Amino acid sequence: MMPTPTAVTVRAAAKINLHLGVGAPRDDGFHPLTTVYQAVGLCDDVTAHPADDLSVDIAGADWVDADAIPTDSGNLAHRAGVLLGDHHGRELGARLVVEKSIPVAGGLAGGSADAAAALVALDRLHDLGTSDTDLLRIAARLGSDVPFALLGGTALGTGRGEVVEPVADVGTWWWVMVPSLEGLSTPAVYRHFDQLFPDASPTPPDAEALLGALRTGQPVSLARALRNDLQEPAIDLRPELGRLIEHGESEGALRGIVSGSGPTVVFLCESADHARDLAGALMRTGSPVVLVANGAVAGSHVVPAHV
Repeated sequence: MMPTPTAVTVRAAAKINLHLGVGAPRDDGFHPLTTVYQAVGLCDDVTAHPADDLSVDIAGADWVDADAIPTDSGNLAHRAGVLLGDHHGRELGARLVVEKSIPVAGGLAGGSADAAAALVALDRLHDLGTSDTDLLRIAARLGSDVPFALLGGTALGTGRGEVVEPVADVGTWWWVMVPSLEGLSTPAVYRHFDQLFPDASPTPPDAEALLGALRTGQPVSLARALRNDLQEPAIDLRPELGRLIEHGESEGALRGIVSGSGPTVVFLCESADHARDLAGALMRTGSPVVLVANGAVAGSHVVPAHV
């Protein structure tokens, strides 16, 4: 048997929704979704250190409100450790140190990324050998975005978004991301969707146009196909998001869109240079935090500590 490592660091990426089609709520209260996820190069690192009990510590970049993140059983990474331990019939002790770059409550699935990273880190730390199928099953219990955070790349999500399947994506895509200093509640956005669209179809809009655009590898084609059914309710709750999209497009973005339930706004660009130019323009005109990331990138994976 391999010796137990002293610590394991796992990196997990933020996600954006290139297509987010939303249906009317099901009997269980969840909305059926057809979505296309893309993992982008804005990542959190979760390091699992040996310990007798399970605990979580948070360290954040300047743009991350670390104080807003619970460190008890309300933290998804902590819950991931409990569920993985339940699966193996044992308690898993570890000190999970989460180094966050993904904004909190930003529509980028940062909590889901941390949960996925924790599953992989704890599995490796304790040499559990959990199968990919079981990891995905546990991930689905944690939340709709967690299975994709394990998988990464670009994928089609159905059900609540938890059923994921990789899709063909031949492009390298460049994004400018503008997080908000104030989060936006995902349940509140879905409730507002129901208020704005009381007659929504129970079948969410399909993603065929978006999937076709991905196969072209052309940013202009992808820009035309981007869709987010939660954008209108998010902007109705936070009108400044709409103004930000208009401003970014006026500065040259191919397309701006709210990411997931918001409030982060992402702008698609032609190239890395175009993205850097747009980021500079947005910073000069008052956006306090502007990030540049490319996609698609890998899902949760082990990296050397502190890299």
